[in-house]
Amino acid sequence: MAPGSLYLALPGHRQGGPEGIATAFARGAVAALTQEPLSDDGLDTPPGACVVRVADARVAAALVCARYHGEPGSAMDVVAVTGTNGKTSVASMYESLLRVANGARVGVIGTSGARTGGDPIPMPHTVLSTPEAPDLQYLLARMRSRGTLSVVLEATSMGLLEHRVDGSHIDVGVFTNLTQDHLDDHGTMELYRDAKLRLFQGLCRRAVVNVDDPVGATIPAMMPGAAVTYSVETEADYRATDLVVEASGTRFVLHHDGRKYPAAIPMPGRFSVSNALAALAACHVQGHDLTGLVAALERMPQIPGRFEHFAAPRGVSVIVDYAHSPDSLDKVLATIRGFAPGRVFTVFGCGGDRDTTKRAKMGRIAGTYSDRCVLTSDNPRHEDPETIMAQVAEGIEETGTPFTRIPDRRAAIDRALSVARSGDVVLIAGKGCEPYQIVGDEMLPFDDMTTVHEVVAGH
Repeated sequence: MAPGSLYLALPGHRQGGPEGIATAFARGAVAALTQEPLSDDGLDTPPGACVVRVADARVAAALVCARYHGEPGSAMDVVAVTGTNGKTSVASMYESLLRVANGARVGVIGTSGARTGGDPIPMPHTVLSTPEAPDLQYLLARMRSRGTLSVVLEATSMGLLEHRVDGSHIDVGVFTNLTQDHLDDHGTMELYRDAKLRLFQGLCRRAVVNVDDPVGATIPAMMPGAAVTYSVETEADYRATDLVVEASGTRFVLHHDGRKYPAAIPMPGRFSVSNALAALAACHVQGHDLTGLVAALERMPQIPGRFEHFAAPRGVSVIVDYAHSPDSLDKVLATIRGFAPGRVFTVFGCGGDRDTTKRAKMGRIAGTYSDRCVLTSDNPRHEDPETIMAQVAEGIEETGTPFTRIPDRRAAIDRALSVARSGDVVLIAGKGCEPYQIVGDEMLPFDDMTTVHEVVAGH
């Protein structure tokens, strides 16, 4: 901590909370912001230092950080994407559309880190998908200083609940969907939903929402006159029809404002089209030309770790995807089943220290769509991988699909690739482009697609 600093005593923060105020002053801080009452013993504050007590330290911290950096969000178009699934894909598509269509420099903040114009902005590996307010405002300020005009960020449920994006001057909030996940954080689906909906209760000026989702369909009434809709199932401001799904991508017809636009994306699946509609609508409502955006759709690159395809030897297709919830795994496997000419192998596990109720459900889904499953470790954290696999196996056993348990993720990938033959598809699900595996308190280097290339080279 640099001398002269303001210490933010954020409740629940892993690396410092109200109990750290005295230590912060000892290290040179001259002020502290907290919502907790001081102890009866008082606090030995240095001469000239002060402690400011507020009703909600997280609300105050977000506003203080934004003001400290000169309200960087106000100088750029800021888009925030929330929902259970699709946040990273929509953010990447938004970036690609503006870059391909207009050559724009776009900032991205999310699961895969922070970058602007494609150039990474270094941050610690421990930074969250939606960074804490001091980190988020720092990133926005760095992006502004590099001439960035548009920024897209992932707004997680906890990020919204903890006011991390407050004060970011969000122009457009995007809602993708709501399905079971993060119940270990929120307890109930109702509380999880309410956290997501905070984005549309005064944090954004306009909304782009998926009306195929029951929760998304409620948002236009919350923001009358300020929300546009998208759909692959029903009438909407941006609607896709006549979908043709192939392994190499999906063709469809876009309907908007009484006109039809033939369109294509280099990603297979209805969920990919839905994500593309979200990104396209977010760009269009900010004034970008729709014809140019539609033309840019099919020139988007693959998104790392999101239905990322690799053609392995012997005619085997490998798909790496972040699917780590029942809904996302169901959608990915249903898409693969629709175009796979041969067998489907699924390599996956479930994260430790997270919602245990989804494990058997995911096992049941994998068993339903797959010809064979290979159970392995995801991010076991502090749980025994064997215990996690046993809970997932309960669901697979209900389907009668054969499966193998191999805790070592590299060995599990090797096993699936070694038995797959021409026409088979191997799905490696759960981690996407994460470059690590969390075991205990350690973040060990591990990347699924890199491992695939290494295993193939070694065969």
